[in-house]
Amino acid sequence: MLTITQALYDQIVAHARADHPDEACGVVAGPVGEGRPERFIPMLNAARSPTFYEFDSTDLLKLYREMDDRDEEPAIIYHSHTATEAYPSRTDISYANEPGAHYVLVSTADADGAGPFQFRSFRIIDGAITEEDVKVVEAY
Repeated sequence: MLTITQALYDQIVAHARADHPDEACGVVAGPVGEGRPERFIPMLNAARSPTFYEFDSTDLLKLYREMDDRDEEPAIIYHSHTATEAYPSRTDISYANEPGAHYVLVSTADADGAGPFQFRSFRIIDGAITEEDVKVVEAY
């Protein structure tokens, strides 16, 4: 289960909506080994595409060095889908290389009639996708 604060949830959703119609992407870092998302880090979608996202390699290297210096790891890796449901694509699966991370997808398309977005979390390990519940809390 992904447990996330309302503030982080709101920041991820706001980023996805702000970058629409392009896909948004980013990371929420947390203390190494704790799996607790704490620090919101919106990233630039270097692809600037409505159907694909890509972290800028220089920005990503800088981010990983910064997380290493702060004893953090990616607790959440998120991106948005602008025209489809919030479910990992084949490309998303192929890029999932952090087995300890929660992969959050936000759909800014009204794909299910439930409203303007979906917020879903997955574990992706060795190509296997497992959806997990999301619990939104005021504070940890």
